[in-house]
Amino acid sequence: MTTETHEPFDLRAYVAALPGLPGVYRFYDAAGTLLYVGKARDLKKRVSSYFQKNTHAPRTAHMVERVARIATTTTRNEAEALLLENNLIKAETPRYNILFRDDKSYPYLKITAHNYPRMAYYRGAVDRKNLYFGPFPNAWAVKQSIHILQKVFLLRTCEDTVFANRSRPCLLHQIKRCSAPCVGLIDSAAYAADVANASRFLRGQASEVMVELQGQMQGFAEALEYERAAAIRDQLGSLSRVLQQQSIEVAGDADADIVAVKIEGGRACVNLAMVRGGRHLGDRAYFPTHVELVSSISERPIEEEVLEAFMIQHYVERFVPGTIVMNQNLEAPDLIELLEVQCGHRIQLVHQPQSQRRAWLDMAERNAGLALARLLAEEGSQQARTRALAEALGLEAEKGDLAEIRVECFDISHTAGEATQASYVVFHHHAMQSGEYRRYNITGVAPGDDYAAMRQVLSRRYEKVVQAQGVLPDVVLIDGGRGQVEVARQVFEELGLDTDLLVGVAKGEDRKVGLETLIFADGRPPLVLGKESPALMLIAQIRDEAHRFAITGMRAKRGKTRTTSRLEEIEGIGAKRRQRLLARFGGIRGVIAATVDELASVEGISDQLAEEIYRQLH
Repeated sequence: MTTETHEPFDLRAYVAALPGLPGVYRFYDAAGTLLYVGKARDLKKRVSSYFQKNTHAPRTAHMVERVARIATTTTRNEAEALLLENNLIKAETPRYNILFRDDKSYPYLKITAHNYPRMAYYRGAVDRKNLYFGPFPNAWAVKQSIHILQKVFLLRTCEDTVFANRSRPCLLHQIKRCSAPCVGLIDSAAYAADVANASRFLRGQASEVMVELQGQMQGFAEALEYERAAAIRDQLGSLSRVLQQQSIEVAGDADADIVAVKIEGGRACVNLAMVRGGRHLGDRAYFPTHVELVSSISERPIEEEVLEAFMIQHYVERFVPGTIVMNQNLEAPDLIELLEVQCGHRIQLVHQPQSQRRAWLDMAERNAGLALARLLAEEGSQQARTRALAEALGLEAEKGDLAEIRVECFDISHTAGEATQASYVVFHHHAMQSGEYRRYNITGVAPGDDYAAMRQVLSRRYEKVVQAQGVLPDVVLIDGGRGQVEVARQVFEELGLDTDLLVGVAKGEDRKVGLETLIFADGRPPLVLGKESPALMLIAQIRDEAHRFAITGMRAKRGKTRTTSRLEEIEGIGAKRRQRLLARFGGIRGVIAATVDELASVEGISDQLAEEIYRQLH
């Protein structure tokens, strides 16, 4: 049950009427901005504790002073409250909660459902049709595992369209990385056995695989089938060498996660290392936000708060291994209960590991410290650049908090007028904010008219600001000289905005970085900062990011247009037939590689039309 109220709001009366039930509470300020989301075993006791006198640190008191409204939701138990709290934090990103970047892009190694399955690097939702192994901490770990399976089990990696159209073995077979099932050099039963052994290897059963292979080799030798025995001997040798190269190997933990928390300089780092199939696959560092604010609110050590926030935000709706080794003693029975219900198996939290687990945890703690040290050094350098930019453009007097300085940059990209796009990137909080990037398709302008394209994108962007639908930045960077700046000035004057914000970045001689000139729309004289200026280095970084974002979008749009048009130009190929062809052969490359007979096997494609498609594409 959710309890919402409208103004006027009586905090004391509301808190006094709260039930002693588990649930989630939310604090809002006078403007309706969500400040904090919390869970409670007893809503009345927990929320009341915030409003007791002389019991909070200054920052906690500052947050409580801003609370103008409270909303609560009761749940059946603490596990439900934990899940609801996580969903609200991810959706609303309140200021006083620890926030982790919601990264759902962990890669997997996929073995496809095919008569001769292929290995593939995969990101996305998993299904029951194919086999998935992972998740892996990064792309390198997946590709390294694929490389191992190629060496040992000779599984194929080619696309199905390529596999179906081979007439002779490819280079991978020649270098002994594939058994060439495409041309029948291995039968389906033998290939299926290799797939099964590869799957067992990925599940951490390498020793069992070796014992079984040794038995098969001996059996073939006794039956005088020496060629088959030699093939298994070579496979055993490859597998043995792979296992010897895995310096971090243990049979006890097939799947485990190692989690280490490090706090320093008001920032936190959570280092997550993954062990899959008994192999240590590497790690990844996470840097949550709002740690410094939360540290004054929490009743527990901040390391425990960070760890619990990581556990709920990372593992909900994601794979959870049976063992999680951590450097904090986290007492969270409700969280473990929730995760066990989700994953369907028991979860063991290990705080004081021994043996190999101890080595893993020591490594994770050391890597967390190194990653945090790098972050603090980079942030210090970036803050110095932001300060230099503020001084160069006269922003420091207006902005006491350098982190709040917001820079927006625009760039136009096209090829001979084709697929014209404008990019818009944002620099804020001392970093590029990729989540706020936007691309604009430019229409109704003459090919190559960059001035008209710039006018269109600026009008579309800042009309929303005038209508109170966006934020006005401190600086608007225009990639161009006086012409582009003049267009921007006209747009801002028409919209009634301050032209002091506009700064053009004119390229120097031979377009070399460091020789740029800053052009101001408000009449200030041009400014040459020099290649040693940290302010110019920041401006160049933002400008180059806008150009990169624009040109990648333009190329993708142009490529899509050209690819689709090749089929559209063929008479008799409409939208439905084009879709069937692309779906059947996995894209335009597969259509091009298909034979006339294969094209004719697609629904709606006659023999005559198949011949015409083949002729047009070759």
